[in-house]
Amino acid sequence: MYRKILVALDHSAARSAVLDQAISLAKSLNASLMLVHVLSAYDADSPGLPVRTYHSYYPILDSVAWETYQKRWETYEQGCLNKLRQWASQAEAQGVTTEFTQTSGDPGRVICDVAGSWPADLILVGHRGRKGLSELFLGSVSNYVMHHAPCSVLVAHSTVLQTTPEAPESTAAAPA
Repeated sequence: MYRKILVALDHSAARSAVLDQAISLAKSLNASLMLVHVLSAYDADSPGLPVRTYHSYYPILDSVAWETYQKRWETYEQGCLNKLRQWASQAEAQGVTTEFTQTSGDPGRVICDVAGSWPADLILVGHRGRKGLSELFLGSVSNYVMHHAPCSVLVAHSTVLQTTPEAPESTAAAPA
């Protein structure tokens, strides 16, 4: 059965549901958790990608902008690490052996790499519910993980993710 569960966490609204499900599952299976957070320039809280002007006339402006960006990134990184520690403490307080790690990179690839090196029996990942162009341009971490993971994957869906109610399908025939 599952003894080592990797839990991919981000700062989306679904994170609480994913963490709660992971803790509940780990308790019922007497499994340990590995909480993983991937720092990404595309996270809502992230300082984004660095903007460099490369103006040869004023090179000092580039270095000031870069230093400012680095400070903002370090603040973001430390804040995320503090949250990760809190989440691990939450699981530990409920009697679940918990480790955590944080790194930067492509979330899907990092999750799969950590799952292989830890080694996880199961990956629990949330689903943001991206569809259409949003999924095309931003990608789907859960989709990537499902297709590249070295172990089983459980995708946790949450009612928090549903932003619009689905319209019931009509069974009536269209008028001729």
